[in-house]
Amino acid sequence: MNEILGYLGLGLMLGLAGIGSCIGTTIAGNAAEGALKKAPEKSSSYLILSALPATQGIYGFVGFFMWLLIYKFDFVAHGAVLFGVGLGVGIVCLFSGIRQGQVCANGIVGISQGHDVQTNTLIYAALPEFYAILGLVGALMLQSAL
Repeated sequence: MNEILGYLGLGLMLGLAGIGSCIGTTIAGNAAEGALKKAPEKSSSYLILSALPATQGIYGFVGFFMWLLIYKFDFVAHGAVLFGVGLGVGIVCLFSGIRQGQVCANGIVGISQGHDVQTNTLIYAALPEFYAILGLVGALMLQSAL
């Protein structure tokens, strides 16, 4: 049972973080597509903000890879811990990616309307990113404690 929990935890860590990135980047990407119709000359700003939510998937992958590297498919002793860590990191990255995509989408709309908000949007978008980073760091700290 612990082995199943361990694999499930790894899957949740990678999968939920990836889903959060997919949803977040498409939220911002949809706003960018609409903004291109209004102000196509600002496409580089739209691209930067659209790509930002993709980082949550990277955090999920790093956590997945580090736990897999340490335990090398031997999850019998720590399967329940890995399930909890995977679920926690996955959920944090899921919501962080979605909410970051919404912040970036609002910034994209603002830029297309002629407002100079790219820097401020990057700062605001870094706030949900911080929690994804904390989730990953917490998972790595727990890994070293075991």
